[in-house]
Amino acid sequence: TTASKSPHAIGFADLDLLAKLKEFNEVLDRVQKNLAEYLETKRAAFGRFYFLSDEDLIQILSQTKDPLAVQRHLDKCFEAIQLLTFEGERRKKNLRITAMHSPQKESVDFIEDVPPEGQVEFWLGEVEVMMRRSIRDQFEKSILCYNETPRKEWVQNYPVMVALNGSQVIWTAECEEALNSSGCQGLDNYPKETLYSQLTGLVEIVRGKINKLTSITMGALITIDVHARDVIEKMVESGVSSTGEFEWVSQLRYYWERYGRMSAPTDDTGQNEMVVKQVQASFPYGYEYLGNSFRLVITPLTDRCYMTLMGAIHLNLGGAPAGPAGTGKTET
Repeated sequence: TTASKSPHAIGFADLDLLAKLKEFNEVLDRVQKNLAEYLETKRAAFGRFYFLSDEDLIQILSQTKDPLAVQRHLDKCFEAIQLLTFEGERRKKNLRITAMHSPQKESVDFIEDVPPEGQVEFWLGEVEVMMRRSIRDQFEKSILCYNETPRKEWVQNYPVMVALNGSQVIWTAECEEALNSSGCQGLDNYPKETLYSQLTGLVEIVRGKINKLTSITMGALITIDVHARDVIEKMVESGVSSTGEFEWVSQLRYYWERYGRMSAPTDDTGQNEMVVKQVQASFPYGYEYLGNSFRLVITPLTDRCYMTLMGAIHLNLGGAPAGPAGTGKTET
């Protein structure tokens, strides 16, 4: 209205417009600062909110009464959780989260239901804890059932990451048993007695009628098993005869044994955990759900990267693989 009464720019600018604009900017700065502080408290309560932009986080917080509104942002917070299964009704206050789903349509049931109640950062934290507990439970079941179930069935009964890492645990245990019992000769006999038959079984599955999810699983398993075969052949050529030799301890090995928490490895938790070892480095597995994804071929360079990165983490350092696209930097 004022501008229409005084159409001349210079005359209009002579009014107190500059003071008002400065005041508006100060108010806006205070609002933005307070909003940033508020969002920081939410991110501090649930660290994965740091992966979200301010706009996405505000959208989640503005719909706290509707837990299902979080679904569209899950893939930004979790590596492989695209959807959660909600059962019950919010109106009846019996809404529960019972399972998680990957982008490849793989599903993993939670061992306990999670009620999406209270502030969103707290019940998402409970989802994260239940994700880890459920994956660990799947690991425990798979390892206990391995010797009781034919491997062709076993690899299809569990989530892909469980089948892959569980297979690595068994491979590590069987290799060490072969070395401890018969030295290099036992290691030489191991592929002929076990690995070749396992690879043949996976090939038979691939040649049959399988769905896309199983196809990805078999591809990843064959990649891992072929690498395991190559490692053993190389160790036999080198004459490895004990589990203390460098050719063996330099491999990325998986164990199912007693181990403490990440923050206190010497504190016994009273249960077995997945433990990853290489040379002097030893770390508990994180149980982050990884879904079902393709695996690149493991090369000698990949093995050296594993060793370098494990050693760096052991020294509380980090690493940044560099190189051309498609060589496996992200997967490594």
